[in-house]
Amino acid sequence: MKKKADPSTWSQATRLVRGGQERTPFLETSEALFMTSGYVYESAEEAEQAFRGDHKRYIYSRYANPTLSTFEERLALLEGAAHCRGTASGMAAVFGALASQVKAGDRVVASRALFGSCHYIVSDILPRFGIESELVDGTDLGQWEKALSKPTKCVFVETPSNPTLEVIDLAAVSELAHKAGARVVVDNVFATPLLQSPLALGADIVTYSTTKHIDGQGRSLGGAILSNDTAYMEDELTPFLRHTGPALSPFNAWLLIKGLETLDLRVQRQCISAREIADFLANQSSIQRVLYPGRTDHPQYDLVAKQMKGGGTMVAFELAGGKEAAFRFLDALELIDISNNLGDAKSLITHPSTTTHERIGPEERARMGIGDGLLRLSVGLEDPADLCADLARGAAAA
Repeated sequence: MKKKADPSTWSQATRLVRGGQERTPFLETSEALFMTSGYVYESAEEAEQAFRGDHKRYIYSRYANPTLSTFEERLALLEGAAHCRGTASGMAAVFGALASQVKAGDRVVASRALFGSCHYIVSDILPRFGIESELVDGTDLGQWEKALSKPTKCVFVETPSNPTLEVIDLAAVSELAHKAGARVVVDNVFATPLLQSPLALGADIVTYSTTKHIDGQGRSLGGAILSNDTAYMEDELTPFLRHTGPALSPFNAWLLIKGLETLDLRVQRQCISAREIADFLANQSSIQRVLYPGRTDHPQYDLVAKQMKGGGTMVAFELAGGKEAAFRFLDALELIDISNNLGDAKSLITHPSTTTHERIGPEERARMGIGDGLLRLSVGLEDPADLCADLARGAAAA
């Protein structure tokens, strides 16, 4: 029998293509897709042993599935994590990572610059269950130090943030959080596992909306939670996911496996294009400011250079004329699609204050730096010259 390779010796690109694969007796080239809800047992005794935990095997696809296992192992190898659990969506991952470890009387501290649904979980949902939550300016270590001067169960951050691309010092915040007794959860979706490694910087848990760059082609929803904390993953997270049911479907897991194969190629190309587009936008007279972590004028550029391996695939920019100018810009585009999704092979653009962050209200948006003229661009795989020509149409209309 052919000797099995050791994934720990593989480079990143090889892990993205080969990680976690377990061929069936049919010896298929592509990873198998197990579209099954349940599994059978050779005897009543075997079923009893499985449910008692004496015999490790697949029981029900809400708990685990062979296709999900391939995806989870491959993503864990990429992240450098001991454990990974797939979920039905990115928001299921964020909520599961937080809700599985907090209870009434606990305290959560989070950065204010969050995706609208993440903000809703921290500021609205968790307090309903008697959990105290506090939002801080994520770039201000003084605010973190003050907020974490009392015992805290969990810290949640998003870096770079959605949509203003704020970058948080993960090493410094993790050190403060651990002194307060808190685990650090990082939403790493904008950076992807390729550009930032939160676990290596001191974080305890990483979440993804795999709907974004990992699928990367607008086909499927999915999420993932990763950690090296075995006790958390097995004793807190796994029972929570099993009994609340945010299971990733086998078909979506299979699509995500195939997405991982090209993740490195796509993100590298998108980062190069995003930098070119950010520089182009900075020279447009109708644009007040451009936010891109790879540019030296980004407020946290020095931290980006230390913490990330690239500027990312997202660009934010603000028009002087507010909502009216932003809408004129969007409506003049012929190539780039208006959509609230991101990380796609196609370039997508959205107006956060009327879409992803509409429900949090104007006062909170102002605190987060989300003006009515702000647009968020997810750079795809089109030729950057074509994208710049389309953006020039928008700038002229604005």
